[in-house]
Amino acid sequence: MAKLLIKDGLLIDTEWKRHQDILIEGSKIIRIAPDIDAEKIRGPVTVINADGLCVLPGLIDAHTHYHLVSRGTVTADSFGEASKLAAFGGVTTVVDFADDNKKSLLSSFEARRKEMRPMGIDYALHQGVYSFRGDIKKELEDVKKKGIGTIKIFTTYKNVGYLVEKREELKEIFKACKELGIMVSIHCEDDKIIEETEKRWKGTYLPKDHPDLRPARAEAEAIKYVGEIAKELDMGLYIVHLSSKEGLEEVRRLRNRGVHLTIETTPHYLFLDRSKLEGQDGALFLMTPPLRTEDDNKALQSALLEGEIQVVATDHCAFTRKQKLESSDCRTIYPGIPGTEELLPLLHTFAISSGCLSLSQIVNLLSTGPAKAFGLYPKKGVLQEGSDADVVLFHPDLSWQINSETIHSASGYSAYDGMTVTGKVLMTILRGRIIMGDGIYLGIEGDGQYVKAER
Repeated sequence: MAKLLIKDGLLIDTEWKRHQDILIEGSKIIRIAPDIDAEKIRGPVTVINADGLCVLPGLIDAHTHYHLVSRGTVTADSFGEASKLAAFGGVTTVVDFADDNKKSLLSSFEARRKEMRPMGIDYALHQGVYSFRGDIKKELEDVKKKGIGTIKIFTTYKNVGYLVEKREELKEIFKACKELGIMVSIHCEDDKIIEETEKRWKGTYLPKDHPDLRPARAEAEAIKYVGEIAKELDMGLYIVHLSSKEGLEEVRRLRNRGVHLTIETTPHYLFLDRSKLEGQDGALFLMTPPLRTEDDNKALQSALLEGEIQVVATDHCAFTRKQKLESSDCRTIYPGIPGTEELLPLLHTFAISSGCLSLSQIVNLLSTGPAKAFGLYPKKGVLQEGSDADVVLFHPDLSWQINSETIHSASGYSAYDGMTVTGKVLMTILRGRIIMGDGIYLGIEGDGQYVKAER
């Protein structure tokens, strides 16, 4: 088997950092030690000099929508293109979504997994559940056997059939998941508040109006609603892409009442505000939930630093500039932005500016935390003997500017265009194979593996 020896790097774990060497054989890490002598290794070995670099476990983007067919079109990044941009960002595993066809969760899962075969990095899946059926527990059992560890529920999008309207039916789904050991993740926006807001609305429907049409109160009320059900059943929940201070305050109230909530946010809710929605290119920054205020940014940043947020993911859903600018009506603009590639440098730059976030904490937010939350640990999310050899060589001091020339999404733009960031991925290794190095993508289409959740 091919062997790689990574020498003289600074290994970063969630609880420690130390200068050690890593020996990889085949797809696994087989040894970690202070000084591994290449000459004493039997057989040929490729030595990688990591002096001056940080060595991280491969990142996990726990919330992506690659090659998503939606609203009569398809997102910009194919599975092959998405794998490439992920590799440039140090992401070796993503957790994408299987939509519910409302006939069979198993057939929904199998269809999505088949679609994702061209992936060049590893992937797991969340299973959407968009309606209650009498045999829903059996359907959930079926997909759990296939490695599904989490379902996705919406509290909005009644108009497109994603909303489970009746509380007792939603509670039955929650109960079945608890009994089966499946985690419930939820997109929290109260559909009734959004409907009532739009009915009373007398203004325009430009991108700048989107945060008012889908207010932070809708997020907070939805969190309260699902949190109450979770409390009744004595179970935990995973809240995706928390976007607001108001939502955060409801999370705190529920936690104070004993509800276990795992919270995810995204770089755009941490670092971008609603002023981006103004002007001719405002549509480029439209996603759901919408961008909020600077005050919301600061509240979420503070919560991140205080350990109230467990996962940072991207909700990568990339459309081209042309697709995004086809409409100026916030109700019909394709929602979503790219982000997987920018994840690590954005968070690392924030860590430097805040002075309160270590690289170990970043590893926990972007790798170990998601791996544990979604049943991928210790196969993924850690540098230890026996784990998959997913490794990132990261230069912590290299400054560069994010723009259409330096990122690889087929969308052709970044929501962070013009930002100067500090820290750059120089090499990405997936299961012992270099898939990005020297600015060249070396991934192989179809080489990505489906990773089952283990709970």
